[in-house]
Amino acid sequence: MVKIAVLDDWQGVARSSADWTQLQARAEVTFFADAFPSEDAAAAALAEFDILLAMRERTHFTGTLLKRLPKLRMLGTTSGRTLSLDMPAATAQGVLCCNTESGPGSAATAEIALALLLSALRGLPVGDANLRVGRFQQGVPVGSVAEGKVLGVIGLGRIGARMARYGRALGMEVLAWSQNLTGEKAAAEGARLVPKDELIARSDAITLHLVLSARSRGIIGAAEIGRMKPGAVLVNTSRGPLVDEAALLAALHAGRIRAGLDVYDIEPLPADHKLRHAPNTVMTPHLGYGVAEVWAQFYPQSIENALAFLDGKPIRVMNPDVLAGR
Repeated sequence: MVKIAVLDDWQGVARSSADWTQLQARAEVTFFADAFPSEDAAAAALAEFDILLAMRERTHFTGTLLKRLPKLRMLGTTSGRTLSLDMPAATAQGVLCCNTESGPGSAATAEIALALLLSALRGLPVGDANLRVGRFQQGVPVGSVAEGKVLGVIGLGRIGARMARYGRALGMEVLAWSQNLTGEKAAAEGARLVPKDELIARSDAITLHLVLSARSRGIIGAAEIGRMKPGAVLVNTSRGPLVDEAALLAALHAGRIRAGLDVYDIEPLPADHKLRHAPNTVMTPHLGYGVAEVWAQFYPQSIENALAFLDGKPIRVMNPDVLAGR
């Protein structure tokens, strides 16, 4: 019988987000809730599976891991863009890759960025923790109002544009920068294009919305963090490696800046990671796109992709060269 693995179900939502009965009638379906601690662990757990249905950018399917999965015939991922899948290696191995649509993932991520910004400005996690242990306002940091402040948006794509609109709705001046951004595009989203250094120096809050690439990795380094206003908030819901983690930790411990973080260099964040104990920080466990409306698209379409593959009529194919080779 065909063996299918559903991976990366960190919140335990896969079973309840779709009807799996049709697929389970044709295959043995196994759900994996936990992240694999290493490539060796992933290879050992997945070696016998024909189809893998993964969540993008959780398990990393490198060329070396793919070579250790000799029975793999199809790999499904969510959304059309992922850095965690070596597509050329999959194609060379004859593994067909299929994706789902993104659903309202951009809106969900922008909303959590806004939530992190407001939480950091008002010190909400400390207030919540106080109330739960019998305290009240003691030790809660004095907050800042968003209205009248400057919001710097780095990356003005689908998510960044939403954050720009949210900033304007809060009465903030919105500055924007990215390497390919034009003044016309920025103005259309209610922002003003400025040089990166000016954005960093003037902003009371900076929110990152860039794709991780060779040129964006570390785009907020020690020099940029050093130029931020005292008490400014850095929000990152895009990818952890956009920010120099060591420089960020140093600034947080020094009380120079505040941060709202949903993404990290290593995910899941290790239990002993220094960020878990960093002051002046609001953190969420990469919840950005993880809402019910997105799961209701990801998982049913993953099932559709697997069934179409089993029927010999694959859909949403990412590497059609595999089909040509057959």
